[in-house]
Amino acid sequence: MVSHGWGRPAVDTGTGWAVVDVETSGFRPGQARIVSLAALAVGDDGNVEQSLATLLNPGVDPGPTHVHGLTAEMLEGAPRFGDVVADLAELLRGRTLVAHNVGFDYSFLTAEAELVGAELPIDSVMCTVELARRLDLGTENLRLETLAAHWGVPQLKPHDALDDAQVLAQILKPTLARARERRAWLPTRSVSRRRWPNGRVTHDDLHPLRMVAARLPCAYLNPGRYIAGRPLVKGMRVAVAAEVTRTYEELIERLLTAGLAYTDAVDTETSLVICNQPDVEQGKGYQAQELGVPVLSDADFLRALDHVVGGTGIEEFFDATTVGDQFALF
Repeated sequence: MVSHGWGRPAVDTGTGWAVVDVETSGFRPGQARIVSLAALAVGDDGNVEQSLATLLNPGVDPGPTHVHGLTAEMLEGAPRFGDVVADLAELLRGRTLVAHNVGFDYSFLTAEAELVGAELPIDSVMCTVELARRLDLGTENLRLETLAAHWGVPQLKPHDALDDAQVLAQILKPTLARARERRAWLPTRSVSRRRWPNGRVTHDDLHPLRMVAARLPCAYLNPGRYIAGRPLVKGMRVAVAAEVTRTYEELIERLLTAGLAYTDAVDTETSLVICNQPDVEQGKGYQAQELGVPVLSDADFLRALDHVVGGTGIEEFFDATTVGDQFALF
């Protein structure tokens, strides 16, 4: 199978988690600063193995005191981010960064690290909002306090970095167990760091996966439309309709890992549309009817992923074409 660094089966063991929460002076990383940080190293068994929690002197106005409860006077004697970055890096190393809306925490951590000339060893992240979304918990919403109540975890001080991180760490254990029971995929995602000639480090900004996947070239040629009763073939172009029970993220993770291509549009080149209601009167399911594109439910699609057969690699195709052209000259 081809791995793009997006998602993995919940039943697979990993290298542990780093559960993180930050409180900030605003919403723009690099301009707003972290005023409070908590990071907990959590093993696959759900037990906390190491912790780091501290207030931080941001060197700027602390911002929404009514939210995080921190004033300039309270932060005046606190360490700067540069004073704790080495300890933070040690805790993060080799672990997947976990946060509730991980793009926010990841962006602030990497921006702070760049400001002090450091580089955090973050290679993968997981968002617990998306993880909860794909587990069909039946909660009113996916806010941290709602999930804490669902799992019976007491939340003593909302918007306190340490308390929020501890709550999330306690939620993580039953959430992962639920994911294993449901045979769901964990929304882990690889992140990369690139250093440009001017010395500036840029980071994967965690665009929604469907936006990234729609522009991602597939390593295999499109073999055409799916035929009922036959296996899926690597390179098939798959669209996802709104009428599904699994989340878009999980379905896209699964199809990319299997060597299929994601398309955000239904056209004559589309091999298959995932849709649980093929008789809909609008959207991708309707477009599939109009164009005669085959439709599979998400459950049937996930079962079909167990038997994907090899396609024609683009590099293999062009190598063969080049050889053929060479022989055509004689």
